[in-house]
Amino acid sequence: MLNGRKRLASALSALVLAGTVVLTVNGSVPAQAEPDIDDVRARVDRLYEEAEQAQERYNDAKLELSELSDELDSLESDEVRQGDEVARVRADVRDSVIRQFQGQTLGPAAELLNADEDAFLNELSTFSTVSDLQDSLLSDYNDELKAYSIRRKETSERRDQIAELEADLKDEKDTVDEKLAEAEELLDDLEAEERAAILSRDGDVRAPSSVPAEGRAAAAVQYLMAQVGDAYVYGAAGPDAFDCSGLTMMAWAQAGVSLPHSSSAQYSSGARVSESQLMPGDLVFYYSPISHVEMYIGNGLIAGAANPGAGVRVADLHSMPYVGAVRPG
Repeated sequence: MLNGRKRLASALSALVLAGTVVLTVNGSVPAQAEPDIDDVRARVDRLYEEAEQAQERYNDAKLELSELSDELDSLESDEVRQGDEVARVRADVRDSVIRQFQGQTLGPAAELLNADEDAFLNELSTFSTVSDLQDSLLSDYNDELKAYSIRRKETSERRDQIAELEADLKDEKDTVDEKLAEAEELLDDLEAEERAAILSRDGDVRAPSSVPAEGRAAAAVQYLMAQVGDAYVYGAAGPDAFDCSGLTMMAWAQAGVSLPHSSSAQYSSGARVSESQLMPGDLVFYYSPISHVEMYIGNGLIAGAANPGAGVRVADLHSMPYVGAVRPG
């Protein structure tokens, strides 16, 4: 044991002499090195991108939720109508039974008339006088009950899907908040000038004084360019803050074109345009899978809501990984 301690002490002494362990005169550990600005910039960019991907998944899920909710409303209405039809045919069958026993004691028929919907047909099938009932009534009741069961099952399935989707929405929203908070924490560790340099770097491209656009695209371009300088807020669609697809959606709404609040869905909302044929007003898309959209404004430039640091600004067409473009309307 003593020899082991001597060897450890000797090794530590060698490290100190070699400069591997450095202590100040008062014995304190030297201050941590300043963060590398390029590294912080790359990490912040990545966090903003991940947050936007989550936000766009959230937007997609909201669209799906809206569609499912509409389907559920329709199914619930169908279920009510089908239930009414089942009740009507069941009443006809009961009336037929009662007429057959008119002036007699109902006896076992009383159980049939008091049976619930699921047991009614089963009781009827074992009833001794079933052959005397009108075949068409039995057939109608059987068909309507089956249809009603299908509606109830479909309605239940839609409710389950909606519940799962709402849980997914919460998860995506939490992801957005977590990534944004992490980016803010990184930025908070910087000096004011360093922070400003990272957040303002996307504003180096000046907005053109005018953007020539034709037809309905002119209204879309005019609206979007008027928002340059506005804030970027995840999930926002104006009037003073936007996310990427919220801004392009609102811009084209001024031209009477309805677009979904989702970059991936907007990619399917117009005719595809090659890069060589781009015109002001066309929507350009970025990343794979698609999670960002901006508007082409001519001369190799785009404008749109970039991220919380840059807000709505003008940038080069290939400032991000380019995927393709569409022409709405």
